Amino acid sequence: MNFSKKNHELHKTNKNFVSKFFKSITILAIVLLVSAFTVSKSISDKKGYDIGDIATDFKLKNIDGKMVSMSDYKDAKGFIITFTCNTCPYAVLYEDRIEALNKRYASKGYPVIAIMPNNTDRMPGDSMEAMKTRAKEKGFTFPYLMDEGQKIFPQYGATKTPHIYVLQKTDKGNVVKYIGAVDNNYKDASAVTEKYVENAVDALLHGVDIKETKTRAIGCSIKT
Repeated sequence: MNFSKKNHELHKTNKNFVSKFFKSITILAIVLLVSAFTVSKSISDKKGYDIGDIATDFKLKNIDGKMVSMSDYKDAKGFIITFTCNTCPYAVLYEDRIEALNKRYASKGYPVIAIMPNNTDRMPGDSMEAMKTRAKEKGFTFPYLMDEGQKIFPQYGATKTPHIYVLQKTDKGNVVKYIGAVDNNYKDASAVTEKYVENAVDALLHGVDIKETKTRAIGCSIKT
C-alpha cells in the first residue's frame, strides 16, 4: 500500500512538473514572440527621412502629363520639395508664398517641386484635373506632381500639407537639410518673423550651417 501510494504521488508530482514545464515554455514563447513583434514594429514605425539622410529620387506625373524626376534638373544645387494640395486651407494660405520661393530660388539652383500626396478617392478636390485647374488659376511656375499610389510621401515621412523638405545635391545624392514648415505664421504672411525655408536655402547658398534644421509642419493631415 505504501509503495503504491508513493508511486502514485511520484507520478502525480512528475505530471505536475511536466505540466508546469510546458506552461512555462508556452509563456516564454509568447513573451519572446511579443517582444520580437514589438521590436519589429518599433523599427518599421520609424519612417521617413531625417536630417543628413539621402533622399531617393522619384518619377511622378506632372499636370502637363510629363514625368518629372529630380535627376531631370542637371544644373540644380538642390530642391525645395513641397507636399501640398488643393483642398487644405493651410496649403491654400501658403500657395503664394510657395510660388514666391520658386521665383526667388529656382534661378539660384533651388527650384520648388510640389507633390500632391492625398488619396483622391477620399479627396476628389485633389484630382489631377483639379490640380491642373488650381495651377492655372494661381499661375504656378513650378511642377505640380501627383503621388499616385501614395508611395513617395511615406518615404519622406511627410504628414501634413504643406510639409517642406529642403535637399542639397551632393556627390552622394540629394541630402536632406531642412524639414518642416515654410515659416512661423500660416495665417498672415506679413506677420512672419521666421522664414524657415528661406533661411535654410540662404544658408546653403552661402555655405554656412542652417540654424534651424527641423520645425513642426503646420497643416492638414495627409489623407490615405
